[in-house]
Amino acid sequence: MKDTQRLIDRGRVLVNGKVLVKKSAYIHGEIGIIEFVPKTQGLKPFFQTNDFALFDKPSGVLVHPTSKKTDYSLTHEIKYLFGKDANITHRIDKETSGIVIAAKKSHTERIIKMGFENRKIKKGYLALVKGKITDSFSINEPILKNRDFSEIKLKVFIHKEGKTSCTIINPIRYFKDTDTTLIEALPLTGRQHQIRLHLFHVKHPIVGDPLYGVNTLIAENYLEGNLSKEERIAKTGASRLLLHANWIEFEYKNRYKLYSKYDFIKEINLYQKRQL
Repeated sequence: MKDTQRLIDRGRVLVNGKVLVKKSAYIHGEIGIIEFVPKTQGLKPFFQTNDFALFDKPSGVLVHPTSKKTDYSLTHEIKYLFGKDANITHRIDKETSGIVIAAKKSHTERIIKMGFENRKIKKGYLALVKGKITDSFSINEPILKNRDFSEIKLKVFIHKEGKTSCTIINPIRYFKDTDTTLIEALPLTGRQHQIRLHLFHVKHPIVGDPLYGVNTLIAENYLEGNLSKEERIAKTGASRLLLHANWIEFEYKNRYKLYSKYDFIKEINLYQKRQL
């Protein structure tokens, strides 16, 4: 009974081709169930145990489907590999590449998610940002979710009524020819778009960011799918957001600190060569 109610809540029950909304409705006719069919693109975990697996998500791949029309996401891959009970335990942006933890069992999912909620899981990111950064510093600025998209298209922004948010920034290397800095970002809180927004706020937007650090028209064109690759490169500096989830440290039966296998530094070096 509960499973049926859950399917109705998720809009997966059809009666004569229309989505059933009311759980108490009397129905007759043709009844259908929309089933999630996972697809694969051959993405494999770079580390796994019997309980969880770590993936290097490519930039441009969604973590979760955003609608029934989503053709592929990391969720598809995980359920294809490990079954319907497998789930992703946290999110990173579609534009961000790097580490994502998938739980193979519901019990494991609950434990790892609780670790994120209690801030017991640490993460480190790499990013290429505009401008010169020479010293480490922290950004403590509250982040508020946007509830009014009539004028501001961004999902979040800095506001005194927002949730407490903190990011530590450590410079790694400055590239004089392109006036960019490779940095490590350590988010002490886990707000949506936190690293992107914080870096934009301190006048060091991430190279390739089509939302923060560009004018409203560019952001709108990106969100509506009308920003060409060439225009994006011209306006943001790159065809993708140069932000990468590089390492993660957590405890599940054992203590782990695992690093991404994707060579993000190679991508940064290629970017520098292309700009010369």
